[in-house]
Order: sequence, then C-alpha cells, then structure tokens
Amino acid sequence: MTELVDEQVVGKMFAKGKSYVDSLGLPLNSAMTADINGFSWGYAEIMYQNGIENLFSCLHTHHGMFPLFKKQIPFWWETQKGNKILVWNGDHYQTGNDFLLVPNSDQSKQYGVAGYTPEEAELQFKKTEERIFAHFDLLEEEGYALDFVPAMISGIVTDNAPPNPRMMENIHKWNERHGDEIKIELITLNEFFRILRQQEVEIPTYRGDWADWWADGVGSTPAPTKIYRNAQHKYRIANKLDPEATLGRADLLAKAEENMMMYAEHTWGYHSSVSQPWNTLVNDLDYRKAAYAINANSLISQHLDEILAKLGEESIQMNRKAVYKVINPHNRTVSDHTQIYIKHWETIDDSYFYLDTNDFVEVIDCQTGEILPSQVTDTSFGKQIEFLVTLKAREERLICLRRQESKPLRKNWNHAYIGTEQIADVASYVGYEHLVSPFGIETKDFSLSIDHKKGINRLIDKRTGTNLLHSNQEHSPFAGVYEVTPITSDACSERRIMGRNRKGRITERSVADLKSVKVTLDGPIYAEFELDYSLVGTKMYTVVLRVYKDLPKINVTVRIQKENEWAPENIYIPLPFSYGKCSDCYIGKTGTTFRPAIDQLPGSNTEFYLLNNGLTFTNGQQGLVIAVKDTPLITLGTLESHLVNLCSADTAWKNKEVIYSWPMNNFWETNFKVDLSGFYEFDYQLFLMSNQSSEDLLEKAAELNEGILTIAYNPKAGEI
Repeated sequence: MTELVDEQVVGKMFAKGKSYVDSLGLPLNSAMTADINGFSWGYAEIMYQNGIENLFSCLHTHHGMFPLFKKQIPFWWETQKGNKILVWNGDHYQTGNDFLLVPNSDQSKQYGVAGYTPEEAELQFKKTEERIFAHFDLLEEEGYALDFVPAMISGIVTDNAPPNPRMMENIHKWNERHGDEIKIELITLNEFFRILRQQEVEIPTYRGDWADWWADGVGSTPAPTKIYRNAQHKYRIANKLDPEATLGRADLLAKAEENMMMYAEHTWGYHSSVSQPWNTLVNDLDYRKAAYAINANSLISQHLDEILAKLGEESIQMNRKAVYKVINPHNRTVSDHTQIYIKHWETIDDSYFYLDTNDFVEVIDCQTGEILPSQVTDTSFGKQIEFLVTLKAREERLICLRRQESKPLRKNWNHAYIGTEQIADVASYVGYEHLVSPFGIETKDFSLSIDHKKGINRLIDKRTGTNLLHSNQEHSPFAGVYEVTPITSDACSERRIMGRNRKGRITERSVADLKSVKVTLDGPIYAEFELDYSLVGTKMYTVVLRVYKDLPKINVTVRIQKENEWAPENIYIPLPFSYGKCSDCYIGKTGTTFRPAIDQLPGSNTEFYLLNNGLTFTNGQQGLVIAVKDTPLITLGTLESHLVNLCSADTAWKNKEVIYSWPMNNFWETNFKVDLSGFYEFDYQLFLMSNQSSEDLLEKAAELNEGILTIAYNPKAGEI
C-alpha cells in the first residue's frame, strides 16, 4: 500500500483478514511486505490493534532506502499510543531467489538441445554455493550478530514469481553438502519471529514515521487521484453522519472501501508505461487503475446520498419553498461558510433569480430569524449563495432564502476615490477605506499584498503582526515551478539515473511569470483575485484567491492546462509559509500526526511526504493551517539536485525548510504514467487558529476539506 488510503479502510481490511484466518483456526500475528519502502506511523497502531505483533519488511532500494542506516536487523516500532510491534528490517525480497535454489533458474544460461542435464545442474549449483558463501562473508564483514539469517524466496529472480516446490531439491542437496556449516530451512513468518523472539539480544526501540519512498506515484495520475481524494472526503463525512452504518447501505460502503484500498496499492501502472506509453496493456492498466478511484467515488456518493435522504434531503423541484438544512458533521463546533446552489429555473418567492446582485436574496436562520451574512456568485452550476454559519458538534439548523427589495445603486460623488474614467486607484484616507484592489486586500485578519511581477509578496497575520511568508522563500506562494530533464539517452535510462533525487543535475527549471492581476469579485464576505501566469510546460496557469472578510481564511484554486511531455518532469506549487522562526511544521498522514524530519525512524525519507488532509505551522500558541484538498504530495527544501538527507538527530533543520505542493511528476522509468497533459484544478485553504494542539490544527484541515453540508429540505408542519 501507499499512504494514500485512510486508516479506517486499512483497519477494516486488517480486521477482515484476521476474521478470515480466525475462521480457519490459524494463528495470524505476523505480516510481510515486499517491494515497499515505507509505512505511515499509523500503520503500526493499526496492525497492533488487529493482532499483528510482527512485521517483516523486504525492502527495495531502487529509488528508495531502508531505515536505520542498516538492514537485516530487528527493532521494536513503538506507536504513538505506546504499543509496540517487532519489525525485521530486512533485505531485498529477491535475495532467496538470487541463490538459484530452484533448478534451471539461472536465466543468464542458455541450455543445449539436451536441456537441463545433470552436468548443467552441477554447474548451476556451483553458482548457488558461490552466492550463498559470498552472502555470509558479507554478513560477517558487516558485523551481523545472529546465528541465523532470513532470505525471502518464491522461485526465480523476477517480480510476482509463483512459488516453485522444486526449490526443495537444491535445499536438500545443500544441506547434504554444507549443512554442518550453514543449514537451510524453509519456514513460515510466524516460525521466524518465534525464533527471533527467543534470542537473547538487545533489540532497540524506535518511535516515528517510516516515510514511504514510493508514495510519489500518485503524482503521475493527478486527475484520478483528485477523484479519489473527493471519495475520501465523502467517506469521512458519511462515517461522521452515520457512525453505526445504519442510515446508508452497507453493501455500497464495503464496495467503496475495496475500491479505495485497490487504488492506493503501490504499483501504479504497467511496467512499460514509460518505454511504451502507447502500448495497449499500458493504457488498459491505466484506465483500470483510474476505475478504482472512479468506482470508489461513485459508490461512496450513492452511500452518502442514502444517508442524506434519511436526514431529509429532497430533490430540487419546481415551486419548492427555499428551505435548506445545514448540517455540521464534525465532532466539534465549527464556524465556516457553506453554499447553496440555485438552478436558473428555480424561484425564490416566485421570482427567478437572474439578477447579478447580492441585494436580491437574504439567508435567514429559521430558528432565530437572524439574517446570515451571504454573497452570491455565478457558477457553472447556477447561482452560488455562500453564507457564514456557526454550528455545534453534529448540530443541524434550518435556513431559508427570501427576496429583499433591490436597492438602487447610488454613487457618492463627494469623495475623491474614483474619477470619471471609473478607475478606483486612490489609497485609503480619512473617511474612505480602499481595502480591496489589484495590489492586495486588508481584512481584520490578513494583510495581503500582490507584486505585479511575482504575485503574493506579503501576508501578515494582523492579530499578532506575524509575517506568514517563509524568510527563505524563493518563489511566490502558488506561483508554479516547472522542471523537465532533457533525454540524453532514452526515456527510461534518464529516469533510472536520478536515484532518490527525482531530478537530474541537468534538469531545466522554469518559474511562473505573472502576466495580469484583477479583482473579479468584491462582496460583503469575500473578495476574489485572479492571477494569470505563463509557465513553461503549460498553456494556462491561473491562481484564484478568495480572501474572506469575516473569517481568517483564504481559499486558493490553481488551474492548469498541462502540455504533453515524454521527458521526466515535475510541477511544484510553492507553499512558502511558516509561523515565524520558532514554529514547527506538522503534517497529517494515515493515522498519525508528526513533525517531518524530526519524528521519524532514523535513516528514513525526508524528501517528500504523502498527506492525509494537510499541514500546519505552529509556535505552540498560534497556528496556520493549510488544507490540501486534491493533491496529497509535498516536498521539503531546495528544488535543486542535491545529496539526500536521511532522517537523523541532525535533520531537524529540514522541518523549517520551504514546502512545495507536488501535484505532478512522471520521473519513474516504470509503472508511473508518463502523460500528465490535461486540464486540472487544485484547491488549498489557509486558516488561522489560536491555542490549538497540532492534532486539533490538522483536524481543522479535515473540516475545511470536508466542509459543512447544506441540503434541500421540505420542512414538516411546525418546524418553521
């Protein structure tokens, strides 16, 4: 698995496996992974809670690396709740196959017409002897401490090899010749860990995240990954609204979970996806992979629809009284905006809502009669009415829309802020406030300035005076960075030599160039800015900022038209934020919250991370939350090709490095989809909070991504 999947889904799948094995009367206390280079810290607790006491890791250092700076050693992995599982930090999953214990498994040898003769068998066995003795010589050089060593085996040296019982022929032969020196036994995982636990050796304990080196495959399929992320948000909302699963349909929920599990599997594509991107099997597997995300979204949407129907949701209909139910699905009080969408054919108080003005409609709290602050926007869906509401945990509230008399537009000609050319370009003065302009915006919470060459160049938390932009930023927030590495050999080889850097020394880097800034909306609850950039590798790169006036919140949408490129490439979206030099960065992943480059296993990946809902910068009192809705990958520090820093006591500095969202890459020479072209829209939200723990701050990221629900509702007698 990658870390894309939710902890609830992983937990259910572990429980399902345990239930199956329990039904057979078999013990299940050990797990093994092969070809995987990391696991979210939350996985450890999930395994522990499902009876898994042991984890055997068969790593693969291709574009990855084992933790602890040394393999073939055991350690206790302590969870954030203080529980422990025993881990074997193992060698490559092909090690046992490489010993050629299966007869006729030397794929470098072409046999004659007579086939695999006894003479050929003896020649191969000499290779077996050479390789096994060399392996033990290496273990001795490395100071290996135990008198036994595991080597995973299935058959021949290839991925997905079926088991081959003929391995026993050479195992018996070996033991007859060398068993007094090195004995080979074929055993189970449970037996291996039983033997390991009997050893009188000191096994160290480590706490922290085991960041996955192969989590970045999601960046090669940004479109279905966004669909998947939307399914996750709906899944979490459904579970909050229906924790006992009595309102929705259990069959839809189970199928959605299976599809969510399958999309998060790590392979991510066919092995010739880069060398032969036109290949039918490549494209067949690409669509099949995407189908898991699409099906998960469709199924969980149906499940959520069933839940909302039980809560009173009505289909929109002609002549319906404009009443809606607002639902806070979250487990704490939330103050945020929510939206009502009005189709062009719907009416409010028998009038069509065609006027392009906020004066047409009022949003009323049916319980209190309070008029809620609101703003109207045109969308492709119809009119969007956005309003602010505060709801307690799991609270429901009825609101309604009503017409108000349109007020004639009156212009005050007594002030000097606008000339006859109708351009408002005079700064604030006594008696006049010019708070929104193409140069920025002032709200009660934010002071945001825009440089017309680069973009956002100043962002201040006005409550504390703190500069929210990183002191070492190289690029303006959300102004894209594009990288492409020229192919000097072939498409696969160029990628292979990148190693763990995800780019080469000859990588060409381009920064978005700002072409225009305009204020597209300025209403009672938010102002909206559109920043149009040109960026190499794209035909469109637009940043839309929606800055709220009544909450410490900024919504950001990045719209991209990406061109096709076979060469290895990346797109980064800068998130150069902090909450001052004394702040730490925390991120949320599957089942865990931690500080990257600090709260990790020694020797683990600090280059990039796959987020659950977002990240936060906090100094212990104040915090800036960044909700990352659609594209979960981030990377830390310089974009230049560099030596990779593995996590250690000396990497805490990296926690304070500049962060980039990493929505697109196609650098891997196998499995990753090579074509990133298309139209994309990625959403982010910034939110300020005070006196909250890192867990609470990241819970806010989840709330921002999931939102407050508003459903069409036909009230019953006496309800309003």
